[in-house]
Amino acid sequence: MATRYSPTIRRRRLSAELRRVRQAARMTSEEVAKAAELSKSTYSNIESGAKQRPKLPEIRAILDACKVPYGQEYEEILDLCRQALERGWWNRYRDVLAARYVGFETEANSLSTWEPVVLPGLLQVPSYMEVTAQASLAQPEDVRRVVDARMTRQRILEDEDPPELWAIFDETALLRLEQHPRVRQEQIAHLLAMAERPNITLQMTRANQLNAGSGGPFVILEFPEPVDPTIVYLETDTDGIYLEEPDEIARYRNLMNHLRLAALRPGETADHLRQMIE
Repeated sequence: MATRYSPTIRRRRLSAELRRVRQAARMTSEEVAKAAELSKSTYSNIESGAKQRPKLPEIRAILDACKVPYGQEYEEILDLCRQALERGWWNRYRDVLAARYVGFETEANSLSTWEPVVLPGLLQVPSYMEVTAQASLAQPEDVRRVVDARMTRQRILEDEDPPELWAIFDETALLRLEQHPRVRQEQIAHLLAMAERPNITLQMTRANQLNAGSGGPFVILEFPEPVDPTIVYLETDTDGIYLEEPDEIARYRNLMNHLRLAALRPGETADHLRQMIE
C-alpha cells in the first residue's frame, strides 16, 4: 500500500460511500436531503463530489437519514470526511499547475502517459522546466513557482512505494532544445538515469513518424484500492478533462497499447538517447 495520501482521492471515495449507503437504504436523493434537512442542491453536490469541502454535521445528518448504525462503518465514513477537509500541498500552486490532477497523481500506483510535445512533468529537470515555462510566456516569478511545483510533484518517485510509470514521449520534445544544448544534455542524462529504475519504463516515438497519438497528451491513472476507479486525464490550458466511463478508459488503454507498439522499445529508446547525448 502506498504511503502517499491525497485528500482529492478521499473526497471521491466519500462521495462513493454516501451513494452506496443511500442505495442500500433504498432512498432517493430527494428523500435523503429532506430527512437530513439539507437542500436538494446541497445534498446533490455532496454526493457527486461537486462540494469540495463537505462539513462533518452534514455527513452525520446524511448517515442518520440513511439509518447507518453507529459503529465502525459510521466512523470510517466520518474519517473520510475529515481527511477530505485537509488541503494538499498542491493547493499552494493552483496558479501554475492543475491542482486536482496532482491530487489524483499523488495516490496513483500506476501512471501511463503520452506526451507528443513536451516531456512528462515527472521526468523534467529544473533547467528544462525553466526554458519551457519561459517559452510559454510565464513571468519570472511564475517560472520559479513552476519549477518548485514540479520538483515537489516528483517526490512521489522517491516514495518507499513509488508508482509504476510508463512514459511515452516524442523525440521532438528534445529536438526543440537545439538552442539549449546544456539543457538537452542534462535532460537526456536524467532520462537515462530514470530509465534504470525498475518502476519506470520509457519509450520514445521518432519525430519523422506518424502515430496514433496525434489527438494530444493524456495520462491513465490507476489506484491501489478497487473502490477508486481508473481515470484518464486530458490536459488543457485550465484544469483539464477527467474521464471515468468504462468505454472511455478502454479507448485510451487501446490507444496507449498502439503507442507502445509504434514507439522505440525501451532498450532502443535508451540507445537512441545515448546517441543524442554523444
